[in-house]
Amino acid sequence: MASDAPASRRARQRGRGWFTLADLGRLLATWLVSTGILWVAARLLPDLEASSLLSLAGVSVVSGIVGFVVRPLLVEVSVRLGWLTVLPLAFFGQGIVMHIAMLLVPGITATWTAAFVTSWLCAAGVTFVAYLLTAGTDESVTTAIARRGRTVQPPDPEVDGLLVVQLDGVPFPVLSWAVRAGGVPTIRRWVTSGDYQLREWTPQLPCTTPASQLGLLHGTVAGIPGFRWYDRELGRVLVANRPADARLIEERASNGRGLLCEDGVSISNLFSGDAENAMLTMSRASARLGSPQTRRALAWFMLTPTGFARSLTRTVGEVAKERWQARAQVRYELVPRIRRNWTFALLRALTNVLLRDLNTALIAEEMQRGRKVIYVDYVDYDEVAHHAGLFRHESLAALEGLDRVLAQLELLAEQAARRYRLVVVSDHGQSQGQPFRDRYDLELSTLCTELMDEGVHGYEEADEGWGRAHALVLDIGEEGVAGKLAAPARRRVDQIDSADTERNVGGRAADRALVLGSGNLGLFYVPGQTRQSLDDLTARWPRLLPGLCEHPGVGFVAGIDEHGVPWAYGDGGRVDLASGTVTGTDPLARYGEHARRVLLRAVLDPKAPDLYLNSSVDEQTSDIAAFEELVGAHGGLGGWQDSAVLLAPQDLATSVPERVEGADQLHQVLLGFLRQSGQRLETGAPESGVAVTSG
Repeated sequence: MASDAPASRRARQRGRGWFTLADLGRLLATWLVSTGILWVAARLLPDLEASSLLSLAGVSVVSGIVGFVVRPLLVEVSVRLGWLTVLPLAFFGQGIVMHIAMLLVPGITATWTAAFVTSWLCAAGVTFVAYLLTAGTDESVTTAIARRGRTVQPPDPEVDGLLVVQLDGVPFPVLSWAVRAGGVPTIRRWVTSGDYQLREWTPQLPCTTPASQLGLLHGTVAGIPGFRWYDRELGRVLVANRPADARLIEERASNGRGLLCEDGVSISNLFSGDAENAMLTMSRASARLGSPQTRRALAWFMLTPTGFARSLTRTVGEVAKERWQARAQVRYELVPRIRRNWTFALLRALTNVLLRDLNTALIAEEMQRGRKVIYVDYVDYDEVAHHAGLFRHESLAALEGLDRVLAQLELLAEQAARRYRLVVVSDHGQSQGQPFRDRYDLELSTLCTELMDEGVHGYEEADEGWGRAHALVLDIGEEGVAGKLAAPARRRVDQIDSADTERNVGGRAADRALVLGSGNLGLFYVPGQTRQSLDDLTARWPRLLPGLCEHPGVGFVAGIDEHGVPWAYGDGGRVDLASGTVTGTDPLARYGEHARRVLLRAVLDPKAPDLYLNSSVDEQTSDIAAFEELVGAHGGLGGWQDSAVLLAPQDLATSVPERVEGADQLHQVLLGFLRQSGQRLETGAPESGVAVTSG
């Protein structure tokens, strides 16, 4: 395969320096277009008069200078008054800048209304020109982000920084195929040049973001049996993307020595990794009243000439694109598919537009400050693939967008306070298939109800994505005017979360069995302090275990017997997970050679449910059947959900063991990367007590 090294050199050349000939060309083109639009506006708007074309050209220049001075003031005003002022200032800020420029330049007479209309005409024209001059790339935005802050010289510039970028939910086979197909040119260039090594690692069971990210950032995957689960100690369900629950989960797991404990930054994660500075991070989202840095970055982006226009047009475009693609799936009768509503369209626009740019702006700030280690999660592909499927056009487009983000980060690293090594990981993969309910016309909880002849409470809702929106709202809230206005709404959200949990799994439902879905992994609990054995469950509900094993949508059921021995049962046999002894047909044969190891570990965890239930997997298509309303899903075994990505610089990757199984083991690998970069040199021993083995 031919090397793409020349492209790498071009990327580095584009990143050097603060002003290039290309910048000068863009500046000249922007000035000419802005002047032309002002000339047209003066002809069309009765409230705008200009004595000469020279005066209009002067307004174009002065508005740029005024904006350079005024916009930082507007940013600080929005930060102090509250996030509710960002949108009004973004909407009217361009008009304020334009009106001031028109008042300062001789020969111009204009009302506020005329200045406001003209400012938006100019913003639209400049945005269009910027798009054309950068061939539709994000280079102009990258340049603006790089020049926004001031680089701070760190006390130890000889120490390399580490930027870990999590591409949420990207399966290793999908990324490998995209590299071969040329759909991710940045990653392809890194790999084919020999600068980077693309590796596969195996997530633990459950294959979920909470378990993997806790392992990656804190070095343990213990106590995380799913995306949501019943906590026997608390007597209620914990949901990892709720701030209070995320904070509790992290407090239980943290030893104060997480991946980011030494001058680290957490951005858009569930957990903080013990970072002192955490933004858009769920476990910190409600511990304080918001992050001024997040509000400032959002305000800056929304108040730039092209920022708000770019965000608005791309958001509208993303929503329109999603609705068109959803209808196209129905029109062409593509399967598997689910109903994609307006709610998901708005959520997709949030993750693939606003959060993507905001994350990048926050990373740039931290690199300019010279932070030693940064960990960020981009959820674009995961969110789209959940609803569309792994290889659908919209999912691959999201992956291509993430590749462009990596190109942005590569350029931004050239302007950073220290040299940064970029490492890319995914927390898990995904598998595809028609949801269990759609395929078999009943939910898993309904099946259990029929087999038990008594009511079962089911929690099988797909609500993973909304946590990102919740974290953003909380992280830009504060104690100012808007903070006081928004406080009742924030309290209401917390009350709804608490009431929902109580209604679903507490109070009157406390004596009913619970069934919770995490992708194609089901969790069955009998509420109470004690875990029920397979023998206990069979004595109470004789039809439950054989009925589940016989159902075509269930691949295996796992639990412990009265002696504590872990078993997995299927339709034709069972396997002792500890010894590997099979009676009849091995129910795990279709799930890979690692299935018994990862299932054994999960079943023996003290927080494990009474029963783990995994959907069946089709031998020909590798289709699974999620217990949530999702096409692309992860959580259990089957397909590519337990095949994840590790992309690291070649010199760092040489230290990676041949096989990495479990996010806690990958945590040790990342700690090794820190030590190779000159960080965490106080000890060479594993800090989480988990040894990394090869082979």
